[in-house]
Amino acid sequence: MNARLLLVDDERIALRNLEHVLAKEGYDIVATQSGRHALELVDTKPFDLVLTDLKMDKVDGMQLLQHCKARHPDLEVIMITGFATLESAVEAMKVGAFHYIAKPFRLDEVRQTVAEALEKVRLKRENRALREQLDAVNGRTRIVTRDGGMQKLLDMARQVAGTGANVLITGESGTGKELFARYLHEHGGRPKGPFVAVNCGAFNEELLANELFGHEKGAFTGAVGKAGLLLAAHGGTLFLDEVTEMSPGMQVKLLRVIQEREVLPVGGTKPVKIDVRFIAASNRNMKDWVADGRFRQDLYFRLNVVNLHIPPLSERRDDIPLLAQYFLDRAAPVMGKPVRALSDEALALLKSYDFPGNVRELENIIERGVALCQGDTLAAAHLPDDLRDLTIKAFRRREGRVASLEEQEREYIQWVLEQAHGNQTLAAQMLGIDRVSLWRKLKRYGGEAG
Repeated sequence: MNARLLLVDDERIALRNLEHVLAKEGYDIVATQSGRHALELVDTKPFDLVLTDLKMDKVDGMQLLQHCKARHPDLEVIMITGFATLESAVEAMKVGAFHYIAKPFRLDEVRQTVAEALEKVRLKRENRALREQLDAVNGRTRIVTRDGGMQKLLDMARQVAGTGANVLITGESGTGKELFARYLHEHGGRPKGPFVAVNCGAFNEELLANELFGHEKGAFTGAVGKAGLLLAAHGGTLFLDEVTEMSPGMQVKLLRVIQEREVLPVGGTKPVKIDVRFIAASNRNMKDWVADGRFRQDLYFRLNVVNLHIPPLSERRDDIPLLAQYFLDRAAPVMGKPVRALSDEALALLKSYDFPGNVRELENIIERGVALCQGDTLAAAHLPDDLRDLTIKAFRRREGRVASLEEQEREYIQWVLEQAHGNQTLAAQMLGIDRVSLWRKLKRYGGEAG
């Protein structure tokens, strides 16, 4: 498959010249004069390389570069500009630009730089594929994704796994926080040690203390002695799920364990040294809980040496078909069903759904569909009624804040346009407004108003 390049320059002639040169090299080219349109393109279509002008109105090349590095780590970016200042070159390279080319550029230089950038992209993807194959051979936890942000998160997880640093994993329920915890454990320096998980919200303070610390024989009536989970995790990892549900008293006790690296069983008099890595998780906004005094700041800092925030499934829709097929392939043999694929209509419905229950909900939906399916293709009829009717729309926080009405309206208008297959007249009728009003809203939000 030919490499796919996105060219961005608000100067039409310069854009056409660059497009002509690179198309002759056999690359698949998409060109745009709008930085804002380029942001939409990189989020909705697969590209191998972006070549962008630096100085553009509204959204410039630096903003596009920063967006690509944050959301699409495998995507390389080359800056091309007539403003060849040392300061802008240094800034672009610091942000992560592959190279910086000044106008007027030499064609040989452009060809060579593009080839080198694409080779880097190929090597990165090849390395990731080899790591996934190695994980499969070793029976390690597999995290299925093609989303750029998730791949960047996995790269970070691999980097910190071997350090032994405590990690705090945040994200909505069902996003796969325990899966990430196991991934960290298996890629760390103690993969053969125990991985022990405890849900802090499942116990009151007394029972949780007994679970974590254990108790000595005779500590209470009938006590025969029990090693707690902290001792059971010695030489490995203790995963504290929903850590915010701990009582204030338990937070104090846990803080001491982390600081002193020792545990005192209930009824005991002599502390026992432990070697445990702590990974904690929560679906809460931890900073808000610390600010409100519901969670100790000193414990938060002890646990939050490294933070991994897992985005909701609605923010990585490209993963939905991949995960759906993965869950189908796993469920069908277990149930003895011949189901091998999902219909286009079923996939379209899944991609239109907001998944308030995230990956866990998708897995349940696919398992239900496989159980109902009698043929080899899971169809829309095998999906839940509320999903087929598209009656559920999830409203969730964005980066710890509630989305504004304008943001919700913009997303809703975009969704209706998708249902109308881009027909603005039909979309306006569905929205209950006239076409001029829809045109004004699209222009306000930077969408297509033609």
